[in-house]
Amino acid sequence: MGEFVIKMPDVGEGVAEAELVEWHVKPGDPVREDMVLAAVMTDKATVEIPSPVEGVVLWLGADVGDTVAVKAPLLRIQVAGEDGNASEEASFAAAPQPVKTEPAKDEGTEAKPVAPPPARPAVEAKAIQSTAPVGGPVPREPAERPLASPAVRLRAQEAGVDLRQVPGTGPAGRITHDNLDQFIAHGVQHATAAPTGPARKTDVEEIKVTGLRRRIAEKMRLAASRIPHITYVEEVDVTDLEDLRATMNAGRKPDQPKLTILPFLMRAMVKTLGEQPGINATFDDDAGVVTRYGAVHIGIATQTPSGLTVPVVRHAEARSIWDCAAELTRLADAARNGTAAREELSGSTITISSLGALGGIVTTPIINHPEVAIVGVNKIMTQPVWDGTQFIPRKIMNLSSSFDHRIVDGWDAAVFVQRIKALLETPALIFIEG
Repeated sequence: MGEFVIKMPDVGEGVAEAELVEWHVKPGDPVREDMVLAAVMTDKATVEIPSPVEGVVLWLGADVGDTVAVKAPLLRIQVAGEDGNASEEASFAAAPQPVKTEPAKDEGTEAKPVAPPPARPAVEAKAIQSTAPVGGPVPREPAERPLASPAVRLRAQEAGVDLRQVPGTGPAGRITHDNLDQFIAHGVQHATAAPTGPARKTDVEEIKVTGLRRRIAEKMRLAASRIPHITYVEEVDVTDLEDLRATMNAGRKPDQPKLTILPFLMRAMVKTLGEQPGINATFDDDAGVVTRYGAVHIGIATQTPSGLTVPVVRHAEARSIWDCAAELTRLADAARNGTAAREELSGSTITISSLGALGGIVTTPIINHPEVAIVGVNKIMTQPVWDGTQFIPRKIMNLSSSFDHRIVDGWDAAVFVQRIKALLETPALIFIEG
């Protein structure tokens, strides 16, 4: 027998290390060729690492949450070498593909992008045989978290299946896609005993913050601790804008996306930033340098199954309303299904934060470091407005915008928001060049 050493693969694009976010095996587990061994995260992309050999796991080289350098030993597998001799140490070099990550249970408006599970090799399909009954629940503790990959968890969540009820036939009882398919095909529902009254709950769950959630936490801590925020809130009457938007949507071509309010806001920001370039900037507070940009790269804070991501609409200054809408739709879809490229998730010069219909009346958005401003969009509400003779219904929306007070003075922040307000309240001005 011999040992086969699998090293952290080089995922390309200059990545020197990755965070281990999930083990699919443990020492003593048998593995098959192409079986997924672990999931790692680089920036905001999660990739799965398959096994290139068949054997038994001898050793794991890192814990979940650890950062592992490229080419560092990740795990050792005992294999049957030629004539019983040990095989040579080797590293897995094939670049893994992005996959969806497991949704966080307690995340609100931002949760983990997950791509559809890739087709599994035939050798794996043959090896997975159901040895547990499909027709009944599996005895598990109420607080027990069944073993399953992020992709299986997402599918179960979308299908409304409680994984605690699904028999697992993978290593260590891991629930596979085949197990979930069988469970769903037989129409098994989560059976619960009839409630007899309120019961005390004594379970406590500790969840290690890893992967995208840890990156979000680190970035929020950095922004909140280093940037002195000033938040400016203003009402905007978007009645005319909403009428225009409805008209444009009614006459749009089949290949044109449906317009939301965001493309109009983006174009209004482009015009305003042309007059106030100091807000379309980043601040390196270590070097004490402010960098102003001619290009307007607008980050769009997007809630995904794995957490908050910020895909970037590049060169918004060169895009029409329809082009902005199309790019918004494309990037949001890519962020949510986990296929956004690295360059699509970085490089913004200013950010928009919008919670849509859940936007609330007022928010206090945190600046996307190292930018110096973020524009928060709140929900639209119909309110009575006095026109001098009577109250009339108008559609009102608040803009909640935060600025780095080291770089942007309160007066400049107010001028910026008031200019955007004027453009949105008289939307024809958005389309006038110059």
